Amino acid sequence: MGLNKTARVSKAVPHQDYYVLLFILVLFALCVALLTEFCSFGGSGATDDDRWPSNDKLNALLSDDRVVLTGNHPVASEGDPECNFYNCFQVYRCGRLNQYRLSVYVYPVVRYVDESGASSLGPMSREFREMLEAIVRSPYYTDDPHKACILVPSIDLLNGNGLDSKTVGRALVALPHWDDGKNHLLFNMIPGTAPTYRTVLDVPRGKAIVAGGGFSAWSYRNGYDVSVPVFNPLALKCRKIAKRPNESRKWFVVASQTAIRQQFKTGVRAMMDEHPELLVLDRCDGGRGSNFSFRCDGNKTYDYPYILEESTFCLVFRGARLGQTALFDAMMSGCIPVIVADFYVLPFSEVLDWKRAAVVIYEADVSDTMHILKGFSDERISEMRQQVDFFYERYFAGMKEITTTTLDILNDRVFSHVAKSYEMWNDPPSTTSVKSPLFLPIVAPKSQGFTAVVLTYDRLDSLFQVIHNVVKAPSLAKVLVVWNNQNKPPPQASMWPKINKPLKVVQTLENKLSNRFYPYDEIETEAILAIDDDIVMLTADELEFGFEVWREFPDRIVGFPSRVHLWDNVTHQWKYQSEWTNEVSMVLTGVAFYHKFWSYMYTTRMPKEIRNWVDKHMNCEDIAMNFLVTNMTGKAPIKVFSLPGWRPARSSNVPSAQTPKCCRRICLT
Repeated sequence: MGLNKTARVSKAVPHQDYYVLLFILVLFALCVALLTEFCSFGGSGATDDDRWPSNDKLNALLSDDRVVLTGNHPVASEGDPECNFYNCFQVYRCGRLNQYRLSVYVYPVVRYVDESGASSLGPMSREFREMLEAIVRSPYYTDDPHKACILVPSIDLLNGNGLDSKTVGRALVALPHWDDGKNHLLFNMIPGTAPTYRTVLDVPRGKAIVAGGGFSAWSYRNGYDVSVPVFNPLALKCRKIAKRPNESRKWFVVASQTAIRQQFKTGVRAMMDEHPELLVLDRCDGGRGSNFSFRCDGNKTYDYPYILEESTFCLVFRGARLGQTALFDAMMSGCIPVIVADFYVLPFSEVLDWKRAAVVIYEADVSDTMHILKGFSDERISEMRQQVDFFYERYFAGMKEITTTTLDILNDRVFSHVAKSYEMWNDPPSTTSVKSPLFLPIVAPKSQGFTAVVLTYDRLDSLFQVIHNVVKAPSLAKVLVVWNNQNKPPPQASMWPKINKPLKVVQTLENKLSNRFYPYDEIETEAILAIDDDIVMLTADELEFGFEVWREFPDRIVGFPSRVHLWDNVTHQWKYQSEWTNEVSMVLTGVAFYHKFWSYMYTTRMPKEIRNWVDKHMNCEDIAMNFLVTNMTGKAPIKVFSLPGWRPARSSNVPSAQTPKCCRRICLT
C-alpha cells in the first residue's frame, strides 16, 4: 500500500506542475498586456498598421521601406550646446506656404533594421503616435519637405531609457533632409540614463531642436529648445473630476512621491509633528508596494492620484531626473504644485507665467515650506487653482495639447510680429472679465508716429523748451498745443519755435483739465503723447522708447511717473502714495502715451459727474483716465523708467490762483 501511495503521489506531481506552469504563463501574459496598455514611451521605429488611427494623411506616413543600419554607417554629430535661433536655425526656410505660420513636415514611418534584418529600434509608443497625429491634423502640417520650416523624424525618442545612442545617431543621419539636424525637431520626455541622468536627450543629434521634459538651466538652450512636461498616461487613466477652485480640501499639503532624495524625505517628515495638515506618503509595504495606484502613510492606504484632489498644495521634488510626472499628476488633480527642484526649467516657461500657478522653493529652504505656503491668502489660492486648471486643460492635458503648444511656441519665435501676447497665453477665458474695446493689430504701426498734446496756461519759457525737446523724437508727427487760458491769447505765430514738424494751437473756451483729453480733429495719429508744459527733463530717446513700448501695448496707458493707490485696512480708506517706488497702479498723464480712442471715451462716455468733479476741482483727471482705461480693458497701465534726476511737478495748466488744495485721496472715494 505504501508503494502504491508513493506511485500515486509521483504521478500527481507532473499534473500539478502543469497547472503551476499554466498559471505562470497566464500571469506573464497579463503583465505584458498591462505593460503594453499603460507603460509610457516605448521604443522607436515602425508601428503596427492596425493600431494606427484611420486618416488619409496619417496613412500616407506609413511605409513598407526598410532602412539598414550597419556598423559602418555614419553617426550624427553630438548636440551643439552653443546653438541658438540665429546660428543653427535656417529661418529663410519658413514662410514659403504661409507668411504667418510654420510649415511642419513629418518623415514617413519606416522600419530600421540591422544587417541580419532584425529591428534596430523598438516599436513606436502610443504617446509618440499621438504626437505625430497631432502634427498631421494641425494647420502647421505640410507633406512637402522642401517647403517645410520644421522637420520631425518619425523616430520615437520620448523615453531615453534603452535607447542605443549610436543606432539613433545612424538613423538620424539616414534621413534624406537631415543636414546636421538643422530645423529638425526631436521630442524627448525622459532624458538621460543611469548613473548620470543627464538633463537633455543623450543621443547624437547635431543642431536639432529638442523639445525635452527634464531641462536644467545649464542644458537648456534658451530661445532654441522647448521645455515640455513629463506626461503620465498612468495617472490619466485614473482621472476623476477635480474639485472647483473655491472648494475646501481635507489636506493643506501632500507629499506623495516615492523615489526622492533622502534629504527631502527627512526634511518633510520633520515638519509632520508640527503641522498635522501635512500628509507625507510613501510606497506601501507588501503586495501594493509596486502598485502605482496606492500610497501609504504607515498602515493607512490612499488611492493615488485621487488623494491629490484632496490637497491644496502638492509637493513636487526632483528625483534622479529633474522632470517628474508628479507635476503632471498635481495639475491634473487641480492641486497647486510646490516645486522643489533647483535649476529646473519649467514646462513652456518661455510663454507661461508660472508665478500664477505654482510655488517654487529652493531645495535649501524645504524646512520653511509650511511657513511659506501659509502666507498665501485664500483669494490668492483660489486664483492659483484656477490658473492650474487653465494651464492643464489648455497645454498639458494630453499629447495633442503638448505637441500643439510646442509648435505654437516655435511659431511665435519665427513670426514674432504675430506672436500671441502674454494675456493670450496666460489669462483664463472668462465670461465676466472685461475685454479691450480696441480691435488693434498686435503691434501698432510705427509709420504714423504720435501727436504730442501739450496742455498749457501761460508759461511760455517752459512750453517752448518742451516743444524743442519733443520735436527731437524721430516718431513725432505733430505738436498740438491746447491753450487753456481764456484771459490771455496765445502768442503770435512769429513767436513760436521754428520746428520741422507741424505745430497747431487750439484755444479752449473754458479752463478745464478735461480739455487735454478732448478728441481734437487735429489729432490724426493713433498714438497721443499727453505732456505737461513743464516736463523739460525727458530726452528724445526716452520719449521714443516710451512710444515703442506703447506700440507693443496700444490699448494701455504707457507713462513715466507712476503712483500707487491701495486700501488701508486700519482707516478703511483709500490711500494715495506718490513716493517713487517699483509698485505701480497708475501712471500720470502729465507725460504718457495712449490711444486716441480713449480721448473719445473720456469725452463722451465718462460719467458726467466725474468730469464735472475734475473740472470743478482742477485735479484728478489722470486718475479718472487711468480708471477708465483699466475698467474697460481689464489691463493695468505700464510704467516706463526714465533717467534719474527729475520729478514731475503739478501741471501749470492750473493758474496759480486756482492751485488745487484738495487731497487726491478724495478722488478715489
